[in-house]
Amino acid sequence: MNPNNASYHYKLSITYARSNKLSKAIRHAEQAVKLEPTDEHYTFHLQHLRAKALLVEAEKLFEESDERLWLAVALVKQAVENDPLSLEAYLLLGIAYARLDEYSLAIGAVKELLKLDPGHSIGNRLLSEYEHKWKQYMRRTSS
Repeated sequence: MNPNNASYHYKLSITYARSNKLSKAIRHAEQAVKLEPTDEHYTFHLQHLRAKALLVEAEKLFEESDERLWLAVALVKQAVENDPLSLEAYLLLGIAYARLDEYSLAIGAVKELLKLDPGHSIGNRLLSEYEHKWKQYMRRTSS
């Protein structure tokens, strides 16, 4: 009824996001930012939604061949740039790096996750696992 009301677009975006309709959520969040470009809440919300969309795309690549994992890594890194507080992004980044046998990078990603949530049980378990695998790898390469 009022297409130039940024608040309505923002609220509609939230509703679509809760219903997992990300493309519609992003479209309305973009409209809210366009109408009120100085509103930090609208901008943060849009960045969060864009990060979430990138993570959805990256997760699809996890189900494909390992060659596609580097593309998943690139998408997750973009997601982190959009939403540096995304626990899921750091978790996925760590898992992707570990699947690529890049344990040093996997450890770094999981440590970033744990900076945000030190009690993250999966993160703590993965950190221990990746550190163990990194030590094994280093022993093999130094022999």
